[in-house]
Amino acid sequence: MSKSVEPRIVIIGAGMAGILSVIRLREAGYTDFVVYEKSDRIGGTWRENTYPGIACDVPAHLYTYSFEPNPDWSSTFASGPEIQRYFEGVVEKYNVRPAIRFNEAVDVCEFIDGRWRIKTSTGRDDVADVVLAATGVLHHPFTADIPGLASFAGARFHSAQWDHSVDLKGKRVGVIGTGSTAIQITSALVDKVGRYDLFQRTAQWVMPIENVIYSDQDKHEFRTNPARLEALRVEASDYFRKFSNAVIDSESEEMREIEEACRLNLEQNVKDPVLREKLRPNYRAGCKRLIFSADFYDAIQHPNAHLVTDGIECIEPNGVRLKNGELRELDVLVVATGFRTDSFIRPAVVKGRHGVDLDDVWADHPTAYLSISIPQFPNFFMLNGPNGPVGNFSLILIAENQLNYILQLMEKIRDGSCREISAKDEASSSFENVRIEAAKKSIWATGCKSWYLDKNGVPASWPWSRDRFFEVMKKPELEAFELAS
Repeated sequence: MSKSVEPRIVIIGAGMAGILSVIRLREAGYTDFVVYEKSDRIGGTWRENTYPGIACDVPAHLYTYSFEPNPDWSSTFASGPEIQRYFEGVVEKYNVRPAIRFNEAVDVCEFIDGRWRIKTSTGRDDVADVVLAATGVLHHPFTADIPGLASFAGARFHSAQWDHSVDLKGKRVGVIGTGSTAIQITSALVDKVGRYDLFQRTAQWVMPIENVIYSDQDKHEFRTNPARLEALRVEASDYFRKFSNAVIDSESEEMREIEEACRLNLEQNVKDPVLREKLRPNYRAGCKRLIFSADFYDAIQHPNAHLVTDGIECIEPNGVRLKNGELRELDVLVVATGFRTDSFIRPAVVKGRHGVDLDDVWADHPTAYLSISIPQFPNFFMLNGPNGPVGNFSLILIAENQLNYILQLMEKIRDGSCREISAKDEASSSFENVRIEAAKKSIWATGCKSWYLDKNGVPASWPWSRDRFFEVMKKPELEAFELAS
């Protein structure tokens, strides 16, 4: 490719990473790009999830683009609607919207004769030299296979498809699941409904947090004194450095401190010894995604709240039938059973060189070199792809570093050094083997079931320090890539 020819770029998804891609591509001088977004609005996770109590468990000042600090966050941990407004503001400020084609999903990406052929849900045919998959992780709802679920006669929906037309006041509400979503819903609803049943299959460790509400004076100081805002970011960053170092080494002192904090939180804040033991997990803290909450234990002890730990036999029109024979009658049933976190760009059909199908490549489990590039899929790059640091620290920080890395690879295409670039098979295999071995030492591999694990029981995450991730992302090792003319 000559220097005078600019690559055509297709970005898939207008969530956090897709918005970032548009801004950074323009900054780098790229002009020929488009974003395909399956929905009618930007926002990704924060557009899809609107359940009561939704918030980010990463401090807001860390869950912020580095180039667009926000002095007006209302508290340490921002709510979902507030985060959505932040992204909408960034889209307007940086004029991202004209680059987006809404209500248009990418159905097929096929590499033919050196370029990507794109087919969208509207029937459009497009072509690209480079594809950036910014599709995120938490956008394919997973509904547990519970007998009789469809027979429920009341209002029923997944937490990611919340029906806000349903009036919950005075109603008997049941929530199935105990992940972060269910915990946030519990805190938000327990005193607003007639009766609240939380159906727990697995107890969760809860890390105590302090959600500081920022005053108008605080926000004024953040706006007028950037040093104070930066100090807040550094403080939060230092905490997460400790956390990210802890989870990758199950025997570390930092991990023991986190476990002790979770244990004390349970024992000091749940008064009823029977309830306390029902809430006590039988695995180590951090093995599943740690719950961060300032008020869940208070909420689950509310007079309206009932923690149901007997197994579910089936769903009936009037409620949930337990294995002990009891029927928990309900008016509203919420399924908070998470997402298909291994879908990534799928269900789109993606075919690389010689028709190799991504579904076949990922038949065992999704892999990508440094979570970014897949052998035999040239010029196809992923943001927050397989086996990245999704459980370690801010996804925005991860995406910014990954995109910086990808832009350096793309420059090889733009300057004519090559037409195609993708990870070598041996580099990808070697990286995955080393990653799997390192992951065995992490807290995620200590014996529980979680969405961090692939179907082989191996943690599907970055098993090294945050600092190592930043160092690796500084500059590509080109010997790990196949550069084809």
